[in-house]
Amino acid sequence: MCGATKGGPSLEGVDVANQSVIQGVVLRGGEPVSSAYVRLLDRTGEFTAEVPTSATGQFRFFAGPGDWTLRTLAPRAEAVDQSVVAAQGVVADVTIELDGALARS
Repeated sequence: MCGATKGGPSLEGVDVANQSVIQGVVLRGGEPVSSAYVRLLDRTGEFTAEVPTSATGQFRFFAGPGDWTLRTLAPRAEAVDQSVVAAQGVVADVTIELDGALARS
């Protein structure tokens, strides 16, 4: 077992009641991916923000309430898009599972 923490980073010290939090973990084969980037795209697909995953594959965004897309990019993996809804006072906890290595043409 890798010891990866389920879900996003600790919320200690975060005033969740006044925030819309989107957070989670990026995994490949159940193992955390520390070399990924997660992009936050608005409902029209426009780029809003990007964060690298931590050593334990975790990420967090503070976003406005509404519909968002998380686009995850990592070496040797297809880009993965996942829809998520952010709401004030709610933590949207997301697990993103990457496929294996890219298929060669």
